[in-house]
Amino acid sequence: MSDLQDAAPKSGEKLDLIYGLNDRPAPFVAFLAALQHLLAIIVPIVTPGLLICLALGVSREETNMILSMSLVISGIATFLQCKKVGPFGAGLLIVQGTSFNFIGPIIGIGSAMVAAGTPVNQVMAAIFGVVIAGSFIEMGVSRILPWVKKLITPLVTGIVVLMIGLTLIKEGLISMGGGYQAMQNQTFASQDNLIMSCTVLAIIILLNRIQVIWIKSSAILIALIVGYVLAGFMGHLDFSGLHETPIIQIPTPMHFGLSFSWSLFIPMAFIYLVTSLEAIGDITATSKLSNEPVNGPKWMERIKGGVLVNGANSLLAGLFNTFPSSVFAQNNGVIQLTGVASRYVGIWIAILLILLGLFPMVSGVIQAVPQAVLGGAVMVMFGAVAASGINILSSIHLDRRALLIIAISLALGLGVAQVPQILEHLPELFKNIFSSGVATGGIAALILNIVLPEHQHPEDQDQRNQD
Repeated sequence: MSDLQDAAPKSGEKLDLIYGLNDRPAPFVAFLAALQHLLAIIVPIVTPGLLICLALGVSREETNMILSMSLVISGIATFLQCKKVGPFGAGLLIVQGTSFNFIGPIIGIGSAMVAAGTPVNQVMAAIFGVVIAGSFIEMGVSRILPWVKKLITPLVTGIVVLMIGLTLIKEGLISMGGGYQAMQNQTFASQDNLIMSCTVLAIIILLNRIQVIWIKSSAILIALIVGYVLAGFMGHLDFSGLHETPIIQIPTPMHFGLSFSWSLFIPMAFIYLVTSLEAIGDITATSKLSNEPVNGPKWMERIKGGVLVNGANSLLAGLFNTFPSSVFAQNNGVIQLTGVASRYVGIWIAILLILLGLFPMVSGVIQAVPQAVLGGAVMVMFGAVAASGINILSSIHLDRRALLIIAISLALGLGVAQVPQILEHLPELFKNIFSSGVATGGIAALILNIVLPEHQHPEDQDQRNQD
């Protein structure tokens, strides 16, 4: 999630960089800088795929393949963003990874399809078909950015991001209890699961009290490592699948086949729009941190190239059996911490990600971690998504019009998420469109933002003058 105020220096300030955008650090220095970025992003890249696969009951072998491809595809996208190949890429030190935004609708609708008796492989085929279809939305958005920015305002974006976070929190709690599998085998919220998840959560909180920047920025990673070790001591690490894991994972396009689901496409389409706007914020923050312009034709060219890669990479992700990716904001903190903004470091990051993905033993080791351990961390991550939405909304003037739009959108979106039976007697088309709370609330916010005229009430103006 973008947070321009926090991620970048204030307007007019320049960051004192050790290596600027086009500087070429020595190979060893570049490798060390790349390693720091890698530590900040490795967990967020594999976590969405792992959560989705666990929730939908994907086999261990196929989960390994999906996680491996997440790393490979993230590496390819990172290379394009940093190197800039033709119109593709921003030409900045930008890291891409699997987006958390899509987890809610994929798990929600995917789980409903599985519960209705649809085979898991068919569900995955529908998911990847929708990922491919949705990627064209993002690539199209990259060509018409000024118009889209007028339509999808910070008010609409903030509401959608907030709803994504709020709907994900339920999934976070399920992970803390041990996940859907634990529900099936009657071990959900067992003592061991709660000890592991709460320990990870407590460590994240404690580490954020330490006034050492690198410890704060690595809090989630450190907590997960401690949780991993604790799970080992408690006998909950399962390495049984490692001996079946191939030494090298050969990318296999359309392993599950391809199909399509309108009920999944509608919420995903809207999230693709939101993700495009988030990418604009993240790329702008990286530009500012790299002492590059944040307006004008050069900035717009970088924005268009960055969003185009967002879409093209999601197309590749769907073809090679993994989930949509987006620009990561985490690397902005690493740039600020290290003073290294060289895009050539990004090429090292890309190479490391691709190598990790092609050797699936890495994914197998990560997959051995119990879901309860992940749950302690994802609660923080998912909560951060909701907090990001609140942050976006707090940055705009909340007059009566804005409050009315927020109230109606949240009420409809969260209402449908909690009581899906309200759609029971609607025609199938409308049921598909509004089956996701994120889609319902997002569509409501978009329509209300257009329908309700934006004008200032005298009392609102007086209040603003007082402020």
